[in-house]
Amino acid sequence: MSFLEKMRHIGAELKGHAPFTFGGAVLGLAFMLVFKDIGRPAAGVMFAIFHPAHVLLSAVVTAAMFKVHARKINFWIVLSVGYFGAVGVATLSDSVIPFFGESILGVAIPLHADTHEHGEHGESAVVHDETCEIDGHKHEHAHETHRPKLHLGFIEEWWAVTPAALLGVLIAWFIPRTRFPHAGHVLISTWASSAHMLMNTEAAFSVTIAVGSVIVLFLAVMLPCCISDIVFPLLFVRSDLELKDSCVCSNHALHSHPHVHEHTDACRGDDAEAS
Repeated sequence: MSFLEKMRHIGAELKGHAPFTFGGAVLGLAFMLVFKDIGRPAAGVMFAIFHPAHVLLSAVVTAAMFKVHARKINFWIVLSVGYFGAVGVATLSDSVIPFFGESILGVAIPLHADTHEHGEHGESAVVHDETCEIDGHKHEHAHETHRPKLHLGFIEEWWAVTPAALLGVLIAWFIPRTRFPHAGHVLISTWASSAHMLMNTEAAFSVTIAVGSVIVLFLAVMLPCCISDIVFPLLFVRSDLELKDSCVCSNHALHSHPHVHEHTDACRGDDAEAS
């Protein structure tokens, strides 16, 4: 199979997964609406749970795919590829893309009314008094105080992320054909990205923020996770393996790692027993 054929098939797969990924982003918004009042510390705890889980899954997938298709198998090479690949993909999906989305949406800047309300109880009141005294720096100072924070799990939760990545590589080393439903990967990644956004969200939820959050979550899942689930495996497909021009599978929730697999009646959504 030529490089152009691989690219065409990858494009078809990504197009087929887009609606499913969009559904995951909508569920992520629902997650944010349910937990929007839990506060930053609790959101940080959720991120510390879902992000290492995402790293674990990504490490299993990345290391297993590399070991299965690599010509020369060396544990330290598999460890390096699995660790850095997993941490890189999960950081991009759970932290970097949500951070830029938060910055564009301005979710870290509370409403003017909220600033007055919280000002009665402490720290925000100091900020308000200072801005009143120095009018020329009023808006600039307030925005600096409420900038979103890029939360990097491999630095701030290294004690959880590093063992998760190493465990994933070990699982892949001994069970290189470990599979995990694509739906589970999307769900865990969405929860981690949503938790990161909740840690930086101080503005009241509006229609604009809700729509923007869906777009951010869609990109946060579609770009890194679908690349690791779909693009990465297909790039390692053997040259003598024939693939169809488009994905015939109607139930993308059943897709598992590696993504290159035989499409069955169950995968098509048909009742195997009825045939």
